[in-house]
Amino acid sequence: MFRTALRNVFAHKARLLMTVLAVLLGVAFVSGTLVFTNTISDAYQKSSAKGFGQVDVAIRPERAADGDGFGKKRELTRPLLDKAAGVPGAASAIGVVNGFTAIAGKDGKLIGGGFQSQGGNYWGDKDPRYPLTAGHAPHGAGEIAIDTETARRAGYKVGDTVRLSVDGPVLEPVVAGVFRTDDGNVAAGGSLALFDTATAQRLFHSSGAYDEIDVKAAPGTSQSALREALDAVVPKDTASTVTGRQLADDQAEQISAAMSGMKTGLLVFAGIALFVGTFIIANTFTMLVAQRTKELALLRAVGASRRQVTRSVLIEAFVVGAVAAVGGLAAGIGIGAAMRSLMGTLGATVPDGPLVISPGTVATALLVGVLITMLAAWLPGRRAAKIPPVAAMSSIHAKATTKSLVLRNTIGALLGAAGVAVVLYATTMDGSDGQAPMGLGAVLLIIGVFVLTPLLSRPLIAAAAPVLRVFGISGKLARQNSVRNPRRTAATASALMIGLTLITGMTVMAGSLQKSIDKMASSAIRADYVVSMANGNSLSPDIEKKLATVDGVTDISPLRNAPSRIDRQTEFLTGVKGAAIGELTDLDVTDGSFEVGGTGVVVDSDTAGSHGWKAGSRFQVSYEDGAKESLTVAGVYEANEMIRGIILDNATLSPHQRGASDMQVMVKTAGGASAAVKDRLEKALGDNPAVKVQDKKDISDDIAQMFTLMLNMLYGLLAMAVIVAVLGVINTLAMSVFERSQEIGMLRAIGLDRKGIKRMVRLESLVISLFGGVLGIGLGVFFGWAAGELLGSRMSTYELVLPWGRMALFLLLAATVGVLAALWPARRAARLNMLGAIKSE
Repeated sequence: MFRTALRNVFAHKARLLMTVLAVLLGVAFVSGTLVFTNTISDAYQKSSAKGFGQVDVAIRPERAADGDGFGKKRELTRPLLDKAAGVPGAASAIGVVNGFTAIAGKDGKLIGGGFQSQGGNYWGDKDPRYPLTAGHAPHGAGEIAIDTETARRAGYKVGDTVRLSVDGPVLEPVVAGVFRTDDGNVAAGGSLALFDTATAQRLFHSSGAYDEIDVKAAPGTSQSALREALDAVVPKDTASTVTGRQLADDQAEQISAAMSGMKTGLLVFAGIALFVGTFIIANTFTMLVAQRTKELALLRAVGASRRQVTRSVLIEAFVVGAVAAVGGLAAGIGIGAAMRSLMGTLGATVPDGPLVISPGTVATALLVGVLITMLAAWLPGRRAAKIPPVAAMSSIHAKATTKSLVLRNTIGALLGAAGVAVVLYATTMDGSDGQAPMGLGAVLLIIGVFVLTPLLSRPLIAAAAPVLRVFGISGKLARQNSVRNPRRTAATASALMIGLTLITGMTVMAGSLQKSIDKMASSAIRADYVVSMANGNSLSPDIEKKLATVDGVTDISPLRNAPSRIDRQTEFLTGVKGAAIGELTDLDVTDGSFEVGGTGVVVDSDTAGSHGWKAGSRFQVSYEDGAKESLTVAGVYEANEMIRGIILDNATLSPHQRGASDMQVMVKTAGGASAAVKDRLEKALGDNPAVKVQDKKDISDDIAQMFTLMLNMLYGLLAMAVIVAVLGVINTLAMSVFERSQEIGMLRAIGLDRKGIKRMVRLESLVISLFGGVLGIGLGVFFGWAAGELLGSRMSTYELVLPWGRMALFLLLAATVGVLAALWPARRAARLNMLGAIKSE
């Protein structure tokens, strides 16, 4: 039986080609994901480990207890640094200062991503962490040193003037030096600017304070011994110590955790492609078994048991899966290398390192390829074992009985109804509570529709009959062929259905979310402009002062955040300019009035409900400096994703803040938003590349860009599932043409020309693809609506938006799939020798 199975694989290698390709693509996606994420993770880990080469023990500040700074880090001072440098076994100690620093290129644009633009201090005249390649160490506020990559990308050299920003105001120091670094942010495409220590402390924190103290061990002193010596002099309530080895290990863990999300996301889409591939595998082996009815029956007649017949089909599947897995692994390695190169092409810098092909990746690829193929082939193999020996006497074998069809339709209807019920129930739940039921209902409904697809194929394909009549006898034959074997049609269409369900559902959700956020921005904000840092960091209070002096500005208010304690709970306060905030926002007040000033505050309805407050309620607040004050609720408003929480006057809040800073500044102008006004505001800020001045349209465009990027990424990832579905249609049609060779020969004999044969096969493919497309788009719209109802419970401005244009495009995509998939099978059918086809069995 083993030799028989191998002979069958080689005898039907052309028919198994599409199955091999389907599995190969899925395995390539999986192995490519693993190779890519492992390579990037390994490169970053090695790069970060180099960065800790000058650190044997680090002293890090502890966070203050609640009620004494609200978790803010304590300061590390010069006396502590001197103590650390003097402990036995310490060779040297360096005070580390760091923060955000945005550097503008010569074109005025921000270098690197906002979150990767870092600043720090250069220690003394020769910092061992940053060896200079040109120039000298920075001295005074007018000099900086920049990393070699930033200098190369921007074209800066020693002596050039650079425009940069720390928290808003533009600074214009001179490049005093250029240095090398193994910093992971720089390796990832960011920038690093270094000031002298005194300047860095003034810009980022306060004079004499450090973020960390790095201690280098003397020769012969281990990291653990040095740490023990430092623990004896470091106050436990102020700071803690950690070895450089532990820092490297922690960094490696963080990198692995960061890459884990990307890996999981990519593997989900790889799983979708493999799941779609199972339909092709099952369809292929079902058709192969049907075509070999006589052969299998003869095996049974000469003594082969049912188990041996099943085993022979599974051996064929094993060979196909092994070949596909090996090919997929090789393709996946290429995909991993290509994805890394693509990141460099797109401007994302990745640290140098070898391509990582771990034993786990190889084992996973082989296991996935073989298991998926054998599991998908098991049911056809089981059916093959049930072929009675008497079937050898006839080419006709038992078709699906009425009882089996009724049972299938009943199970499908029950699963589908249960799925719809669970999804509808989930829409009545609140936010995250409904996610698990929604996922369960979606799975049940998709399985139910798949089981019911043979039943649905007849009426839906029949609806296309009037259009197919236009093509004469070819159209009529195409419709009849499409429903001749409903199960085969169902399996072929379902592969395309799954991909389009996901694509449509995500498109509906993204469009609806974008509309709701646009609506929220336009309805909740009266301000013409919102000013913020490009990386989301806080702004200097000087920004508000500069904007207030611009001609035409009528109302302005900064938004400040500060922690507090209320009823033994931590609550964040939002400070605003009380006299102006009413002109800058348009929030729905449900109780009292929107009046902010003195000890009067306004509170969102959720916060008010959790504390049992209403207009006129009084409560006591503990500020971050420990001071207590009694505040009065002037009004209760409906929160949204942009504005929520307890809002009070900055005049009340700021005296209790340690280093007040603004998250954003709202600005209203006399003439409304215009290009001229925006230009005046940007010029007042020195055309700062780190600061964004956005009107409502800019905010809307940012949101649209984010959703467009997300959708394009999802479309790209789901394209693999659609490609696999196309292979399924090609495979089904090609094998169907082989099955119907005699029939096609007879049609040619009675007058149907080659063009008619081609048209028949193409129309059959088109009908099956459109059938899958209609089901996929219908399910996608339902899931998009259901997910939107779940989101709507937390977003009052949410409304369903059906992207009719895109849905028409998806239907056109399904039709294109059908036309392209039929090219080779139609050509093959038209070229069949008429007499040879009639004589074939």
